[in-house]
Amino acid sequence: MNWQSIYNSKVRTVEEVLSDIKSNDVITTSVVPMTPRVFLENLHKVHEDVNNVEVYTILNTTNYEFQSLKEYEGRFLNNSWFYGPPDRKVASQGLKTITYVPNNAHHAIIDLVQSGKKINYFVGTASSMDEHGYLSLSCSAFIEKDLIEAAEKVILEVNPNAPRTFGETEIHISKVDYIIETNHQLPEEVLIEPTEIEEKIGGFIADLIEDGSTIQMGIGGVPYAVSKFIDNKKDLGVHTEMFTEGMLELFNKGVITNERKTLWPGKFVCAFAFGTRKLYDFINNNPAVMVMRGSYTNNPDVIAQNNKMVSINTAIMVDLTGQVVSEAIGTRHYSGTGGQLDTHRGAVKCARLGKGGRGIIALRSTGGNNMSSIVPVLPTGSPITVPRQDIDCIVTEYGVANLRGRTVRERVKALINVAHPDHRDYLQREAEKLLLI
Repeated sequence: MNWQSIYNSKVRTVEEVLSDIKSNDVITTSVVPMTPRVFLENLHKVHEDVNNVEVYTILNTTNYEFQSLKEYEGRFLNNSWFYGPPDRKVASQGLKTITYVPNNAHHAIIDLVQSGKKINYFVGTASSMDEHGYLSLSCSAFIEKDLIEAAEKVILEVNPNAPRTFGETEIHISKVDYIIETNHQLPEEVLIEPTEIEEKIGGFIADLIEDGSTIQMGIGGVPYAVSKFIDNKKDLGVHTEMFTEGMLELFNKGVITNERKTLWPGKFVCAFAFGTRKLYDFINNNPAVMVMRGSYTNNPDVIAQNNKMVSINTAIMVDLTGQVVSEAIGTRHYSGTGGQLDTHRGAVKCARLGKGGRGIIALRSTGGNNMSSIVPVLPTGSPITVPRQDIDCIVTEYGVANLRGRTVRERVKALINVAHPDHRDYLQREAEKLLLI
């Protein structure tokens, strides 16, 4: 079979692909850094011909015109599983072109499919095709394979800068309807040096990680601070939603070996990778990296199969009983649940099975205007990301509050002890007024 001729027959310009879009279509897309940039940058051009086109995205790294202008209200609606900074900006302007989809990452797609909504298109990014007719979904299989199986049509932007990966990323040209050829660099993570406060938090978290642990953590100052403080650990493994630059640095230092993992020993397991070109080059044609569906990597029952599983996530605020808010303040949406509850529950289940492990939620003791991040009562409308019955421990720059199995009274005391000293008397008084202690 001449796969190249079949590939060539499916190549279209972005304008030709967009001419197929109709009113009421549902379009789903791949995850950063595999977001179909050319398609989304041009989508607004068909606004005069369509109404009520729904576009599902995760963590946009740039504003796209279709979601950013009032004139497109009623034409396009961006349904986001996880807000990035550009999405927050659009939402804060009150535009009716974006909304959030509440979800836990490991079953987000099956929930969409079972809602009865027909998925007309999946649009993603892939590496170049090999001689056998296979393309690679590259840095992400998080939602991509599940969406490909559910969509009526599959469109791929083929980018020679996209690394070829192993796991569940293969897709054959026979399963693709249209190809848009592109050639641009993948978006890269902006590496942030941890602050002094984040380094203190990272030090406390590092003390909770044992040799031979399998870790999950994301991006930002706290995860990088943790990376700095675990240089002395041995034989750590990775089972994570996102494969990050910090994990690669630990591998290069010999801290991460993946050799003592109980599930997929010797392998990095992730749902997607996001970092710099250095990370993308590392995962390219690297059989030690398994890029798998999020419905697998983020399944708490799968995560719990790893001994000494440690999940590290960050939060915006927590109340005195242990309810964690990580995605919004009141009704002002900030990010999303993502895999936080999935991975936290997996790590805690590992611990409950007697195999070690910790579910760690980290936060600064104060937020904007030096307000306490540990609060007596959550602001009205705040969505709870990690319920208090699931919580294990909270870490601030003042220490670790172990909450699992503790009474409300014990939790209140533990959380006040790790609150900022300027707010401890206030929290004590409010806890007494609320009859919590």
